[in-house]
Amino acid sequence: MSTSVVIITLSFLVMFSPFLSRVTKVPVVVVEILLGSVAAYFGFLVENELFKIIAKVGFLYLMFLAGMEVNLKEFGFAKSSLLRRTILYFAMLYGCSLALFLYFDLSAVYLVTFPIFSLGMLMALVKEYGKNQPWLALALNIGIIGELVSIMALTILSGGLEYGYNREFVFTLIGLFAFMIGFVLFFKGIRILFWWYPGLKTLIMPHDDGKDQDVRFSMALMFMMVAVMLYLKIDVVLGAFLAGTFVATYFKHKKELPEKLSSFGFGFLVPIFFIHVGSTLALEAFGDPKILMAAFFIASAIIGIRLLSSFVAYSGYLGVKNTILFSLSDSMPLTFTVAIATLGYSAHAISHEEYNAFIVASMGSGIFLMILIKILYNFFYPDNEKKS
Repeated sequence: MSTSVVIITLSFLVMFSPFLSRVTKVPVVVVEILLGSVAAYFGFLVENELFKIIAKVGFLYLMFLAGMEVNLKEFGFAKSSLLRRTILYFAMLYGCSLALFLYFDLSAVYLVTFPIFSLGMLMALVKEYGKNQPWLALALNIGIIGELVSIMALTILSGGLEYGYNREFVFTLIGLFAFMIGFVLFFKGIRILFWWYPGLKTLIMPHDDGKDQDVRFSMALMFMMVAVMLYLKIDVVLGAFLAGTFVATYFKHKKELPEKLSSFGFGFLVPIFFIHVGSTLALEAFGDPKILMAAFFIASAIIGIRLLSSFVAYSGYLGVKNTILFSLSDSMPLTFTVAIATLGYSAHAISHEEYNAFIVASMGSGIFLMILIKILYNFFYPDNEKKS
């Protein structure tokens, strides 16, 4: 299959996936994965180096956009009691994951997957229901913390799978934490610099910018951070995410920038990543009872530990209805589940059958939970004017 056919196929899939999403009411991410799988099944998408490179860039760009949802200067909890509840929530989450990991004698990939967070599907809920919903506002804050922790866990898992859990892995961990400390100090230094010289912000990203200087700076920063991660042998996902948080934290005056960057990402690069994910998933997986059972186990574990942890930590704060909606909204880590499955399979930590189970679980739970949240929200709040 020639590269030209792959490029033409990708172009059609990227163009038509939003139309199919609107018609079927299925999240566009899931549609893109399914279309990639169908195209690969009929031989229109094959393993191609250019395809893989663009897909990788798309994933990094997605992580950059996720980082842009985090403004470190504004992030925090207004009540100390809520902070204590959050600590309890994460302790429960990782405690339950560890218990499942030990009881079923699973791969380390599962230990990282069960408590993983991803803002991708959550942002779709925010767009649909608004940030004023108490369950969704809390889910967004928890999701930001969870995504930061998840990226750290993903980086540690990546190092462990690549080097083994030996002395070189320890050096990788030391490098990771040294980098994080250095990045925090860098953030504080930049904050002081911009406080003394506020004009630097508009020099870097002018208000009247006819040369798209803001986009150029953002892209340059992302790739420089990726290059630093490669040099330090740390997962490049962390660099892309932190570059996004830097832009979101210090360049709030560019209010149109997130929309500009998001339009390009979700209009071109990000869909190619999800189509590539679909192209690695055999359609036969949906008819294989073993894969479906494994997928059900993975999805049930992800949702179940969140329900349990949410009720222990937040039922007294949110109430029963909002706690249910909160736990379900944070149970759709589609992006990172796909990333972990890809990483684990590439490192031969999980089988191809398990890889397919992870992808099926992430897609199936995404569809199921989006529909379930809509049903429960309308049932719990029938008089609310903002219907999903």
